[in-house]
Amino acid sequence: MTIDNREQVTDIYQRFNKARPVLVVLSGPSGVGKDATLELMKRRELPFHFVVTATTRQRRPTETDGIDYHFVSVGEFAEMIDAGELLEYAVVYGDYKGIPKKHVREALASGKDVVLRIDVQGAATIRSLIPNAVTIFLAAESEDKLIERLRERKTESADNLKMRIATARQEMARINEFDYVVVNREDELDTTVDHVISIIHAEKCCVDWTPVVL
Repeated sequence: MTIDNREQVTDIYQRFNKARPVLVVLSGPSGVGKDATLELMKRRELPFHFVVTATTRQRRPTETDGIDYHFVSVGEFAEMIDAGELLEYAVVYGDYKGIPKKHVREALASGKDVVLRIDVQGAATIRSLIPNAVTIFLAAESEDKLIERLRERKTESADNLKMRIATARQEMARINEFDYVVVNREDELDTTVDHVISIIHAEKCCVDWTPVVL
């Protein structure tokens, strides 16, 4: 083996023995189970950094500030935009949602994988900003099942429910923009999480892995 070959082999070993954090975008229409998927991943105590989204939406009775979302006023959200503190932001069903940039940078720098829960509109923005982000579309087993889940939540007025259903149909039409699709079937959440984790592990082992730069 020549000196050049030895150096090449040494470089390969060094590259594959370093931390290889990935930025994962988990997206999909309302009611598909994004929150439930993330909650189970957290309960398994996996070594991921889950970024908490900032939103101007009103907090629901079952939600906790700083855990489910950072609930802020419209004024506070505007200040975050002006200060350049958001990786991306969008208006979703009349409310602002955004990803704090600082927490993403810190987690990646520490070698942790970062998982973002983002709507389909926001996922498109992340793809344009970070081409090597890993995008996963979470889907229900059928449109009827998705509509059934939305109705069972009983968190929307009749008009808002119609809007969410119409939006979900539009979002499903964009499924081919994503790297992966995971079907979250009824009562099979463990399998859904297993699939998401397998995707993350596979991406970390890719030969053409490149670091995320923000």
